Amino acid sequence: MASTAHQKRDSDKSAVNRMGYWELAALVAVIIILLSPFLYFKRGSYRVAPIPETAIHFVGSKKCASCHQVYFEKWQDSHHDLAMDRATEETVLGNFNNSSYKDPHNQVTSRFFKKDKRFFVDTEGPDGTIATFEITHTFGVFPLQQYLVPFSGGRLQCLNIAWDSRDNKWYRLPPYEVEGPDDWLHWTKGAQTWNGMCAECHSTNVVKNYDIESDSYNTTWFEIDVGCESCHGPGSKHMTWGERPAMARPEIANYGLEVVTGKVSNRQQIAICAPCHSRRFQLNDNLHRSGDILDTMVPSLLEPGLYYPDGQIYEEVYVYGSFVQSKMYHHDVRCSDCHDVHSLQLHKEGNDLCLQCHRAAEYDRYEHHFHKREFEGKPSDGHLCVKCHMPGRYYMGVDYRPDHSLRIPRPDLSLTLETPNSCSANECHADKSLQWVNEKYSQWYGKTRKPHYGEVLAEARKGVPEAADKLRTLAQDTLMPVIVRATALSLLRDYPGEASLGVYTAALEDQDSLIRYTAIRSLEHLDNQTKLKLIAPKLYDQVKGIRLEAASALASVPKEQIKIDDRQAFAEGLDEYKKAMLYNSDFAPQRYNLGNLAASLGDTSEAVSHYTEAIRIDEQFFPAKVNLAMLHNRNGNNKEAEILLREVVERDPQLYEVAYSLGLLLAEMEEFEDAATMLGNAADGMAAYSRPRYNQALALLKLERYQEGEKALLQALQLEPENREYFSTLANLYLSFRMTGRASQLATDILQSVPGHPDALELLRVLEETQAAPKKQ
Repeated sequence: MASTAHQKRDSDKSAVNRMGYWELAALVAVIIILLSPFLYFKRGSYRVAPIPETAIHFVGSKKCASCHQVYFEKWQDSHHDLAMDRATEETVLGNFNNSSYKDPHNQVTSRFFKKDKRFFVDTEGPDGTIATFEITHTFGVFPLQQYLVPFSGGRLQCLNIAWDSRDNKWYRLPPYEVEGPDDWLHWTKGAQTWNGMCAECHSTNVVKNYDIESDSYNTTWFEIDVGCESCHGPGSKHMTWGERPAMARPEIANYGLEVVTGKVSNRQQIAICAPCHSRRFQLNDNLHRSGDILDTMVPSLLEPGLYYPDGQIYEEVYVYGSFVQSKMYHHDVRCSDCHDVHSLQLHKEGNDLCLQCHRAAEYDRYEHHFHKREFEGKPSDGHLCVKCHMPGRYYMGVDYRPDHSLRIPRPDLSLTLETPNSCSANECHADKSLQWVNEKYSQWYGKTRKPHYGEVLAEARKGVPEAADKLRTLAQDTLMPVIVRATALSLLRDYPGEASLGVYTAALEDQDSLIRYTAIRSLEHLDNQTKLKLIAPKLYDQVKGIRLEAASALASVPKEQIKIDDRQAFAEGLDEYKKAMLYNSDFAPQRYNLGNLAASLGDTSEAVSHYTEAIRIDEQFFPAKVNLAMLHNRNGNNKEAEILLREVVERDPQLYEVAYSLGLLLAEMEEFEDAATMLGNAADGMAAYSRPRYNQALALLKLERYQEGEKALLQALQLEPENREYFSTLANLYLSFRMTGRASQLATDILQSVPGHPDALELLRVLEETQAAPKKQ
């Protein structure tokens, strides 16, 4: 029997040996599948060790590659990956083989060469003479590559000559209107300093570290390029979680990543992109965390010099401000719906990209775009959606950037607002007149045109009185893009009154932070009690940008008037504001803001210091000169004030508000001849405002130029017929010269415009009594 048992065991062993490993593996897999539900529920009864609560830190893109190889490979060699690098034989694209380039704008010839595998340029330096500079870093790859030069104080300066990587040649970068090496725009000065102008968006976890006392930088980065953690946030917690076996990973929010990037709304996604892809000013270093946009930066509105009145791009504004105007954005279209977030490439080419959402049968046909796919035997791109809906402009000389507002072409607005249109843009039909373009457009799409917010913004920019009601309506229209509403609120500052105050009061409670922020900025001229009532609650706003702006707005209010319960929040908000301005104190506008804050707090000496430093940084930053002039005037230093204001007006005669201030100062100094001229210029330029014309009239009367003074008074009254001060001044002028007929006609005319005008009625009564009284013999 024993022998039989041994034979059976051997037989069983033999059977097992004959069973293939794949069969055994299959059997184990089946058992695991059957048991997995029980194991899953059983897992809940075990305690999975939590991720240790250590300080979150950056780990680097290479650490991500071990698990996310596909995405890492997409990212490699993308524009984000190549955003910045050290200058080496592999990274430098430009010709440094003793090549030269003559700048057609300043006639300076620069020479590019190598020495010991290092890269150099001979070019104009900070003192205006030719000097040799080493290039240590590259910036970007296509369609251009820039080069960085180290300077003292920890600065890296962006050379104003770049490599055109499309045509493989050197070329001069704008701006071209640089007035010598002392100009802030010169490549060796602040406008081209990498630390403050570029660094935060070309590397990961940049810490600027500007020191205001030494005027120097100790700027650092974690990764030299735009790595994974620029968008996902510091990855240490996620990496610790991911390195554990699957069954040992605890359930944690967003897998331990700091920024939610998957299955997000367009609003959430653009908050990740906007800190770099927008025209803005920073409040602090980008910490790469989730939150409101205004926790990190404040985007520019649709301002003159940046955008056309209808919101089309004018200056280099980096997409955000145009995209949030679009109908696409308001239908929850995200950046990632068109762009691969890792490679940055478009998902599809040509109209196929748009046809992901739009019906080809309706939009990708001749009856919609009216453009042939071939013209004169050659392929034509006139039928492409982007040619009509995304016209662009060239920036940095060679970089074509499409307008992401994705708008319906409006060539009719080109006639009324002088805005560009896609038909005439980029040489499509540049040889045709606007009239021809509009005739064709009307033939194809009819003559009906919807109202456009650009028409309101254009009127407001010009100070047209009728724009006030339209601005108030636009600012409150929640169907309009937030950036448009915020721009309307900003322009409404020039139209004060109870109606406008009501709009601002409502805007303070708007759900969008940009609306609340803009409302606060527009209420600085309120009396203290109204300020406290409206703005003090915003000291507790969840958004940093709003808290600090509220504190700044309340800085001029005496501390004892602020409620005791609000004083700590006010102090904290003011501290946040100071830190934000100090963070950017390498720029003139933030030094100017610090000067304004000091002036509001009654520290004249510190205000003068900040204004003076702002002017040192950028001699052409006029607001600092104007406010410094006002301080000089307040302190009785009128001559110094006059010098500053004249510098501004001589530099830019179209700054009519400054000309007005100078005219008032000259009148105060009893220099009435110059005052009358300056006030007249201001009144001509501020045609919608009556006060400059009235003050011109007063100066003319002081000079006994009565006929000119009468004419100016009549012009002021025409603009503001209800103004009793203007009426009384002109009436007294007539009466002093016994021109009772003119005085009577004045009163009659005013009553036609302002029925019941009390002074006009009183004047007529006095004139009638005078005429009725018996004349003395």
